[in-house]
Amino acid sequence: MENVNWIALIVAALSTLVIGFLWYGPLFGKAWMKETGITEEKAQKGMILRFSISVVLAFIAVFFIYANSVISGGMPPDLHGVEVTKFHTFGHGVVHGIMTALFVAMPVLVTNALFEQKSFKYILINVGYWIVTFAIMGGIVNAWV
Repeated sequence: MENVNWIALIVAALSTLVIGFLWYGPLFGKAWMKETGITEEKAQKGMILRFSISVVLAFIAVFFIYANSVISGGMPPDLHGVEVTKFHTFGHGVVHGIMTALFVAMPVLVTNALFEQKSFKYILINVGYWIVTFAIMGGIVNAWV
């Protein structure tokens, strides 16, 4: 843990705010609000607390991505057939981020949404956000080793 790039982890965690601003703002904000039944007025209440908690949780998530793609090198060198550091690229991190989103985040999000009887559009918006977000976080921490 002595070589952890804490700045990369912090930047990656903060990137969730930028992506979220775009995703739940100009890109899919109106559709998301319609699917959740949340009004703009209601969305504004308690925003600082929600943002603060979400960044802490994003930091935990990005640390998981970091541990699985950077600390472990993704895979042992003998499986890649080359030195592990050749895989410390933005693109390779994106792949690990997407895999994490698809195999960890998506099953949880979809299961909850199904039991909450949410629409398919709601599921696509939220799962899409986490796929993009985990991809960017994975890219940042993997490239910034």
